[in-house]
Amino acid sequence: MRIARFDSGLRYGDPNLRWGSPSYILEPGDPGYVPPPETLSQPQPRKKKAMPKSDYLQKADELFGGQLNTFKLNIGNYATAFSLTAPQIAAQAADADYFNYVIACQASVQNGAEQWTAWKKLTREGGEPPATGTPMPPTFPTAVPATAPGVEVRFRALVKQLKAHGAYNEAVGTALGIEGAEITGPDVATLQPELKLSASGDMVKVGWGWQGYRDFLDQCEIQVDRGGAGGWELLAIDTTPNYLDTAPVPAAPAKWKYRAIYRVDDARVGQWSGVEEIVVGG
Repeated sequence: MRIARFDSGLRYGDPNLRWGSPSYILEPGDPGYVPPPETLSQPQPRKKKAMPKSDYLQKADELFGGQLNTFKLNIGNYATAFSLTAPQIAAQAADADYFNYVIACQASVQNGAEQWTAWKKLTREGGEPPATGTPMPPTFPTAVPATAPGVEVRFRALVKQLKAHGAYNEAVGTALGIEGAEITGPDVATLQPELKLSASGDMVKVGWGWQGYRDFLDQCEIQVDRGGAGGWELLAIDTTPNYLDTAPVPAAPAKWKYRAIYRVDDARVGQWSGVEEIVVGG
């Protein structure tokens, strides 16, 4: 469940809305949750998660330059399928050429700067000059027509256009160098939630999160031990970080314990969290 706020899509008459201090909304997996009418009549099939991928765009300048060239050399094979115009293809090619020219110029300048820095030190402090003698001025590659700033912005816009087209698929993206690598998931055998308890009015807020692995996990099962004979019991199977335990607190002080474990495909994975305790009531 989550705390209800007026800017979070509240709907009067919602059977999952509970007024109080604070007010809260029941979510799938919470005791008493009422699913929407359309899901009552027909069960919704579970969609298999696609493996998440990293950003397709290369971060290092040299690699980005190579990516632009890969796209330039191969996009002609798909121009008709994606209804690309000749000016679009020519503009991307010009961007690729100019960005790689700038990278080459920068490399020449940096290499020359290193040589002249060493020569300056030798000139001032003395020593044995290299056999090559005085450093030569940097040699720049053959100049190409400059393009406007924003090569990456234009490239992203073009790639977005292609990926929204019906003809696009992963094989095409791989050939053009615009498919990100699949992100390796966590070792779910050792993964465990981290809980943080706090008082929220007369309720207990059970803080938890995905630890950066939301794409690989489905739910968090939370259990509570209120000190009774039954020991641990199910509190909720939550899908949204941070759960609000709405059970009435006792008149006399009592110690409640909480623990949690992640779930994937309706089965527990990993390890139970450490047991967290909080004193309630009184």
